[in-house]
Amino acid sequence: MHLNILFPAIINGLLMGAIYALIALGLTLVYGVLHIINFAHGALLTAALFAAFFLHKLFGIDPYLAVFILVPAFFTLGYGLQRFVVGPASHGNDGNILLVTLGLAVVIENMLLYAFRADTRTIDVKYAFDVVPFAGMFLSVPRLAGFAGAVVVALLLWLLLTRTDTGKAIRAVAKEKLGAQLSGIDVAHIYAVTFGLGAACVAIAACLLIPTYYVNPNVGNAFVLIAFTTVVLGGMGSIPGALIGGLFVGVVESLSGLYLGESLGQIGIFVMFILVLLFRPSGLLGERA
Repeated sequence: MHLNILFPAIINGLLMGAIYALIALGLTLVYGVLHIINFAHGALLTAALFAAFFLHKLFGIDPYLAVFILVPAFFTLGYGLQRFVVGPASHGNDGNILLVTLGLAVVIENMLLYAFRADTRTIDVKYAFDVVPFAGMFLSVPRLAGFAGAVVVALLLWLLLTRTDTGKAIRAVAKEKLGAQLSGIDVAHIYAVTFGLGAACVAIAACLLIPTYYVNPNVGNAFVLIAFTTVVLGGMGSIPGALIGGLFVGVVESLSGLYLGESLGQIGIFVMFILVLLFRPSGLLGERA
């Protein structure tokens, strides 16, 4: 295939993959500490998309500025859900945590469906179709903003985990919960902080998505499936792995859509997912058990 078609497809895949990576960052962070898959992750993304939508529709707040409202709001929501719902309801059993987060997902999605019906909604912002010329191509400004946002969030998470006392406590709990508890770390608090950070990541992703994407009560499910594939590809619990995996998944989806047709683009993602599970189940940057 001619490079004039192939190269833009790769660039477009990288830009979309950055959003996948951003959603996967929250998922992999929760897994790295709590060692469970948060099934409510997609529902929280849907809630964040609705929040960004209504902040724009009702108050005229630009989605990129809404980040400064939604990030603390969803961090607080995630913290509260883990501290007062998931933790107490699970009674320390990982299997129960999975069921509780699955139940949360069902409750959140059905509350959104009851409140807003199944209608698909979009917003209209003046820069939604703006492009920047680059090497003979035209790159979408919202996609570039998403790429930059994913890189910045990944860097901030890495700095948080490696340069702050909270980050050191998170890594200690992820490595050895009992040892961290014996050394005086409040494990329940760290669990809640981690869950809150995961929710904050989906809030950022929602603000970056909503200028060019739609929202309905089930929209988060498709993204969380791809995010889970991204987490497995990059390595469960690995922040750099989630970023690299998201970019790779975006390129695979773009090239699959180019060769197979846009409606079949996600086939390549799930074929790759199966191959990773078969030949490298620890992922690209994950640690072997």
